[in-house]
Amino acid sequence: MIRKGAVFAGAIFVSGGWLCGVANAAESRIIEPESGAWLGLYYGAGSVAQTSAKLGRAPRIHLTYYSWADDWTGNTTQADLAAGRIPLVNWEPSKVEFAKIADGSQDTIIRARANGAKELGKKFFLDFAAEMNGDEAWSGNNAPLYIAAYRHIHDLFVAAGATNVVWAWCPNVTDINGGNRNTMDYYPGDAYVDWTGVDGYNWGTRNGGWQSFEQVFQNIYPLLAAKKKPILIGEMASSPGGGDKAKWIDQVIPTLRQKFPRIKGVVWFDINKEEDWRISSSPESEAAFIRMMNDPYFNP
Repeated sequence: MIRKGAVFAGAIFVSGGWLCGVANAAESRIIEPESGAWLGLYYGAGSVAQTSAKLGRAPRIHLTYYSWADDWTGNTTQADLAAGRIPLVNWEPSKVEFAKIADGSQDTIIRARANGAKELGKKFFLDFAAEMNGDEAWSGNNAPLYIAAYRHIHDLFVAAGATNVVWAWCPNVTDINGGNRNTMDYYPGDAYVDWTGVDGYNWGTRNGGWQSFEQVFQNIYPLLAAKKKPILIGEMASSPGGGDKAKWIDQVIPTLRQKFPRIKGVVWFDINKEEDWRISSSPESEAAFIRMMNDPYFNP
């Protein structure tokens, strides 16, 4: 799904003073926090400035979406880095087949992005063809072709010296036919992935009914954790339908601590789309999100 939204950057005024980005905490070469986890957003329900003013601060990760030919190294990514946010660039292979990427036909575009990425000079996440195992159905859910395309892109970036790119691999929480029988067939290999990841949602009254945060991710987590890399939830949210969304949010941090310690980044999909995924779908939901984001666990 190609999702785009307006973005703004820079200092903003909130109650009590100016909010000027996010301070850098100690982190590893692959921007893994030493403790806790990063919190991030896709800003579909408001700009960075508007949402930060409402919540009181800006979460650390900013998720954005780009089509294959888009230049994602420009103003938005640069503004995120300047403000202390970590960009999570979701690069979608729209209107291009994996075979054309793997055979070199798209190398002009790839090298241009690699050179632009290097020039950014700071670390950021790159997530190519997210949900490749799910109903995005990029190139017909062909795992070998996906791996070939992913590795080809990675190798060209390395050759260009774009060592500031942190490679995230984010399948859907279930495969195209349900379950996780084929999920790891799409894994490009330890040498090509810095963070494993997953996109998953509580769909409320649809797609199997209400699931807790733990239930959404409990089946795929062991598969990802076995790689012994930090795990990024590249997209997540809860529908308000069929249960208590505020309670769902309140369960996130206790579940991360007790059940999912390798999850080191969580990105909320803040938009009214297939369901009302918004943080502010109700006053109770918004209050729960603010409690969560101000917990020390999400402020490493």
